[in-house]
Amino acid sequence: MSNSNELTKTAGAFDIRNFIGVLLGIFGIVLTIAGIVDFTPDEAERTGGIDANLWTGIGLIIAAVLFLAWAKVRPIRIVKTTDDVTGTEAAPDND
Repeated sequence: MSNSNELTKTAGAFDIRNFIGVLLGIFGIVLTIAGIVDFTPDEAERTGGIDANLWTGIGLIIAAVLFLAWAKVRPIRIVKTTDDVTGTEAAPDND
C-alpha cells in the first residue's frame, strides 16, 4: 500500500553489503597480486603446486562483485511517512 505522504530512500553507501564488498575486493586484489608476483618454488612445495594466494584472491574478487551487485540490484529501502497536518515524521504503520 503506497500513500502519497510516504518518502522512500535507499541506504546507499551506508549499506553493509557495500562495505563488505569493498573490503573483500581490496583483500582480493592484494592476494591476487601477491599470487602473481611472489609464487616461489618453496610455496609451490608447501601447497602442492597450487598458487593459493592467486586462487583465494580471485575468489574474494568474485565474492566482492557479487556483494556489490546484490546491493545494487536489491537496495535496502527506508520508508518515512510524514503527517499531512504538521509536516513532521509520523510512525510507520506496521499492519
